[in-house]
Amino acid sequence: MSKSLVLYFSRAGNNYSNEGIKNIEIGNTEVIANYIKKYTDADIFKIEPLNEYPTDYMECTEVAKAELNDNARPELKEYLEDISEYDLIYLGFPNWWSTLPMPVWTQLEKLNFEGKIIKPFVTHEGSGFGMSKSDIKKLCPGAKIEKGLSIQGSFVNESENQVKSWINDD
Repeated sequence: MSKSLVLYFSRAGNNYSNEGIKNIEIGNTEVIANYIKKYTDADIFKIEPLNEYPTDYMECTEVAKAELNDNARPELKEYLEDISEYDLIYLGFPNWWSTLPMPVWTQLEKLNFEGKIIKPFVTHEGSGFGMSKSDIKKLCPGAKIEKGLSIQGSFVNESENQVKSWINDD
């Protein structure tokens, strides 16, 4: 029997939106992850850095940019050690500087994706997946990367039907 996992990173606090900077209680990617959980029987795992990002949006973007430039691998609060029981991985993240946030790199490099199916989903404010799909291919050798879902963060709360359609899309 096939088993799936929602593996995601998300950040609450000040976020950029089509209305400017606004404070959100639940990160945009987490909203999508929860929709996926609602419509699948997937397990769920949130990637959380040991040191939280600044709440201030501009400060957070500077930290994220420095991590990317340094090719950093931030420590995590908890690591997912094994995904052998899963066939399908829903991999979610916000687009930070045209790729995955560095804590996602930290987690993905610790896992064996051989023979797994990855359905990536990204939240953004106009940049879509950026370079993240090619980075996922590098980070997850042996995985089959399927059609991704790209949702503008400002519209995550209205995207439930879009997420449901994507889950069921073969």
